Amino acid sequence: MGDMVEPASKPSVLDVPAKIGALGEIAAFVLRLAGRAGLGKQATYRIRLAVDELATNIIMHGYRGGCGRITVRGRSGPGGVRIVLEDTAPPFDPVEGCLPPATGVPPQRRRVGGLGIHLALTSVDEYSYARMDGRNTSTLTVKAEGTDPCPPRP
Repeated sequence: MGDMVEPASKPSVLDVPAKIGALGEIAAFVLRLAGRAGLGKQATYRIRLAVDELATNIIMHGYRGGCGRITVRGRSGPGGVRIVLEDTAPPFDPVEGCLPPATGVPPQRRRVGGLGIHLALTSVDEYSYARMDGRNTSTLTVKAEGTDPCPPRP
């Protein structure tokens, strides 16, 4: 994403308690970055969906409702938006925990959970996870519509 961020741009940072009530603040942060990047509706929706799903997962499953914080860092530019979520919850790589939906199984017999992570990871153009210095770090990138894999129909 080297062409996405202009050299003079500074990353934006948001640090919030790992509580459901903070999801609105995280969403507003992501929407501001998407607006600065000039993302269209589809790309904006995709990055917001992915960040919301991962942040919710951190709150509900990582910290299990206990005390914790989520740091959200973002950069935007003409090519798209990159968001980094960091937390100190127990190690969890969303890619390892992501199972595709069991579409051939009746809904009442499907396992509970996992669909949110699947939606998040398939909504972004790039995703990576790392565990460093006791922190989970998820990096999500959505490119601007000019490079959108699902451009709107005319």
